[in-house]
Amino acid sequence: MKWQRDTGLSGRIFLTWILLLLVYLIFMGVLMALGLPSMFIIVIAVGMGLVQYFFSDKLVMMTTGARIVEEDEYPDLHRMIEKLCAEADLPKPRIAVMQSPMPNAFATGRSPHHAVVAVTDSIIVTLNKAELEAVLAHELSHIKNRDILTMTVAGFVAMIASMIMNNFLFASLFNREQGGAWIIAGIVAAIVWVFSTILMMALSRYREFAADRGAAFITEDPDALISALKKISGKMERIPTETRAAAEGANAFYIIPAISGQTFAALFSTHPPLEKRIENLENVRREIRGY
Repeated sequence: MKWQRDTGLSGRIFLTWILLLLVYLIFMGVLMALGLPSMFIIVIAVGMGLVQYFFSDKLVMMTTGARIVEEDEYPDLHRMIEKLCAEADLPKPRIAVMQSPMPNAFATGRSPHHAVVAVTDSIIVTLNKAELEAVLAHELSHIKNRDILTMTVAGFVAMIASMIMNNFLFASLFNREQGGAWIIAGIVAAIVWVFSTILMMALSRYREFAADRGAAFITEDPDALISALKKISGKMERIPTETRAAAEGANAFYIIPAISGQTFAALFSTHPPLEKRIENLENVRREIRGY
């Protein structure tokens, strides 16, 4: 396999970490300066950070309803991933399946040795063998690129800010002495939430390009991934909006978002447009073929 490290992705991951750390420290400093108990802030932050780091895969699987499956349950799926892992020089991840009418897949975990690749039962019957291999290679590329942990941490910072945003008004009403501090904290939290979410979405969009590229090099068949993306997107549009909306919380992890980013501002879209992804894969095809 011809694997090329994506320096653009590596640079974006590094920059995202630096900016998130800066935002995080400023946020904590502002909350402490406003008189909120420093020990409480530190304990909550460290505790939730450890939970996110060690249990991020379990949290995502709980959210999506994915279940770890053994080889005797899905032997073809296990063999397919074993073959792709050998091509990509990766340890075999745990494999999960979720019951859903949406054909989709995702990868989660903090490192290549603590990773999970999950697929829906409907994607197994929707795609042919080459297309399913391409989708699995896309998810393995996320693991090889080590971009999943960064997305988890970015989501953690945004989640903390969101919690304060959602509760600052309640706290200001029932805590007269520090009511003004809570209002200011709520405003700061809103700014942090917007900034961290934009960082997370920008990285999410680029990492999809990188994973598409990685999948094309692992399988040496970019056309299979192009076909798979078209099939998944086409079937997704026929699924009831309520069903897709229920899965929207894990949008950033899916190969195709449950709710299309076209319905939101471009800054908050988790994935690049399908047309751009196909164009990217066509460029990779030319690169592989040498013309």
